[in-house]
Amino acid sequence: MDLKRKLARLTGVGPGGKPAGRVATVMEPVPAPPAEPVAPADAGTPAGEASPPLPSPTVVTEARPATPEPPRPQDPRIESLRRMLADWSERQEQTSARRGATPARARPGPLPVVPQDTRHGTVHVSERILSPDHHHGTAPVAGALDVEGTLVARLALHEDLAGVDYQRMLFLDTETTGLAGGTGTVPFLVGLAWFEGRSLRVHQLFLRKLGEEAPMLRVLAERMAASSCLVTFNGKSFDWPLLRTRFVLNRVKTPSELPHLDLLHCARRVFKHRGAGTRLVHMEEHVLGHRRVDDVDGSLIPDLYFRYLRGGDGSALTPVLEHNANDLLLLAALLGEMVRRFRAGDGTAVPGDEDPRDLLGFAGVALRAGDHARARAFAHAATRGTGVVGMEAHALASRLARMAGEPQAAAEHLHQALRTARGVQAATMHLELAKLYEHSIKDLPGALRHARLSSAAEAPEDHQRRILRIEGRLDRSSRARSLDLVEARPPRSGA
Repeated sequence: MDLKRKLARLTGVGPGGKPAGRVATVMEPVPAPPAEPVAPADAGTPAGEASPPLPSPTVVTEARPATPEPPRPQDPRIESLRRMLADWSERQEQTSARRGATPARARPGPLPVVPQDTRHGTVHVSERILSPDHHHGTAPVAGALDVEGTLVARLALHEDLAGVDYQRMLFLDTETTGLAGGTGTVPFLVGLAWFEGRSLRVHQLFLRKLGEEAPMLRVLAERMAASSCLVTFNGKSFDWPLLRTRFVLNRVKTPSELPHLDLLHCARRVFKHRGAGTRLVHMEEHVLGHRRVDDVDGSLIPDLYFRYLRGGDGSALTPVLEHNANDLLLLAALLGEMVRRFRAGDGTAVPGDEDPRDLLGFAGVALRAGDHARARAFAHAATRGTGVVGMEAHALASRLARMAGEPQAAAEHLHQALRTARGVQAATMHLELAKLYEHSIKDLPGALRHARLSSAAEAPEDHQRRILRIEGRLDRSSRARSLDLVEARPPRSGA
């Protein structure tokens, strides 16, 4: 209820601003007037004529005369509402004045795309070609052409990517009407990019109206048929499942699925030690050194598109197309940069200026891929890090040295890691040292010393069993040495 209606209720003002009269709804008995002496006939009544008849004792009263009523106490809410209504009126006047001073809005501009006739119908396209020397941040975009399939497969932990022809890869990124999921989300902009020679062609398909997806999807299917693989960022979980749904809903034949390189998973594994997340824009800024200026917020993109559908300014979508194009360039630059840095662990010296956090990430990926030599090179380089990163790098280097049959090197790395480790982490490393000293180095006193410090890393019964076993071995070893000394002692003369 607005302020005016509230004020009208409290003050008793009826519709139209008129006071509301009291209307009787029942027959009200009127009490008989008190007995009074008969007044003499006045001059206007002839003598001998009867006086006018008295009114009936019961009448229907439709509206009482405006008889003055005793004043009612003033309701404090009335004054409060009056003040609120006055403030509201003042704000409305100020707003109207500001609007009057604002210049008239420009007429809606043109769409930042052009129509193209295809054999599937008209599609609306924005297109550009980037030269071979184009950089995105510090990384050349064409560096994506120099990747080796075996390294990509190890980075992605996906052996099917080893035999892909990366000269024909297709970068893909979509902008949608939101994250509702299912049939409620429509990709109104499908960004594609592929190499022609060493130049990158950025080809963006725009949906001018809802319901006109079929030609756009058929053009996408043709491009996929000419490509060797998809490269996306979170495309396995979002972009491709969404597009596959749109193919089905629009009764367009779904193209055969291509090998899919999702750089989100690679980035999570390699850059997880940075601790700042693996959003695409974060990768762009911290890995490639590229900061976007006046980039549109992704949460605003659906609203900009809906405004356009309602007849808004088409040129307002230009930042959206620029945002999408930057995402495509980032995909190409990030792929080339990650493979270039991963290549450095092939036995050659890892550059000394590399971030130890990333080196530790590359070491973990190489270990999971079964490339132990590369993992060891990265782990050794990552030990230059400080704090938790240096500790984890030493622990990983120890594990790799043990796998290579080098127990002394493994123990040395664990001793280095213990300088930083605390709590359960320290106990776990003491447990590893106890195993190394007992089984590989054959140093039982050292094994017992570390075993006594590892109680937090194993169950109490296992810990007690380990202590008793090492103590028993030490006791047997001591007795055996004593017997050896007795037997080796020379016989006394004259015996």
